[in-house]
This record gives sequence, structure tokens and C-alpha cells, in this order.
Amino acid sequence: MAARKARNTPLPRLWLMTDERVETPRILAAASRLPRGSAIIVRHYASDRDARRALFDALKRIAVRRHHVLLLAGDRREARRWRADGVHGGRSRAAGGNLLHTVPIHDMRELRLAQALGPDAVFLSPVFPTRSHPGAPAIGTMRFATIARHAAVPVIALGGMNARRGRKLSLLGAYGWSAIDALT
Repeated sequence: MAARKARNTPLPRLWLMTDERVETPRILAAASRLPRGSAIIVRHYASDRDARRALFDALKRIAVRRHHVLLLAGDRREARRWRADGVHGGRSRAAGGNLLHTVPIHDMRELRLAQALGPDAVFLSPVFPTRSHPGAPAIGTMRFATIARHAAVPVIALGGMNARRGRKLSLLGAYGWSAIDALT
């Protein structure tokens, strides 16, 4: 899927995040099971560049076949070179360019900073305790709702999420939800 097409496609409501804790075959299987038109964010920050690229390329084949949106976390130039549909992260107004652009946030201050960048969506986390960030304080449902209410862009819930929690948070302002463990 070309980046321009991703910007003209409705923003997905279900997002799979990759994580080094999860073996590649499980990630690929999860991506193949996602409902058509979902999204995947390739993080794998600690992986060497070749391994990260190999995972991205394998997920790209699935994304094209399943009409998923595929974002690369980190550098927009690399996302553009790899032909990602978007970039996750980046703290400059030009971070996304013509790519879909999402930003991780954890509180109201970060929401204000992120919104100044003009992202397509923000990922608010951790809503609940999560294995990917053990010991990190969860914001909980009420704080999530307060922050989401002040957002001028779609808010994706992340951290300890599953389908049941995603439905509950949609009533409190979540546009969608994202997970690692619940989807892999």
C-alpha cells in the first residue's frame, strides 16, 4: 500500500505492535489473523538493522495481501526508504510528511506537545499494567478518559489492552486499541 493511499484510507481501529519479546513466527501469524484493514507498527528497536528489515519485509507482504496499514517506528526517512505507510514517533512537525504519522504519549503534557506536531493519531499508554513495560504505572480508565476528552486527534489505547477493554474504552473516548500479547 502506498503512503498516499494510507493517508486517504480510514484510520484503522485495531493495531498490532511488534516487540522483541515475541518470536517472529507468532508476530507473522498474528498479522495474518488481524481483520482486513488493521494496522501494524514495527518497533523492534533493539534488533539489528538486517533483522528489523527482514521482519518489516515479511510484514509488508502480509499487509499488502490483507490491506493492512504498516508503520515503522522511528525515523521517517527510513520509513520512506522502506516504503512504509507511515511512521510512529518523531518529534518534529515534518515527522510524517506525506506518511501517516502517529505519536506515543503518556500524559496530558505529552498530548499537548504531540498535537502541535499535527499527527494523524496518538497512542496513549499504558492504560493498564503491561508485560512490555513491567512496573510502569498504569494511567487507568478515568485518567485515559480525561486525556482522550482533550485530544483533537484520534486516541489509540495501548498497554494491557484486549478486545473487551477496547470496547469499554471506546465509550470513554478511545478511537481504537493496540496490543502485543492480546493479539499474538
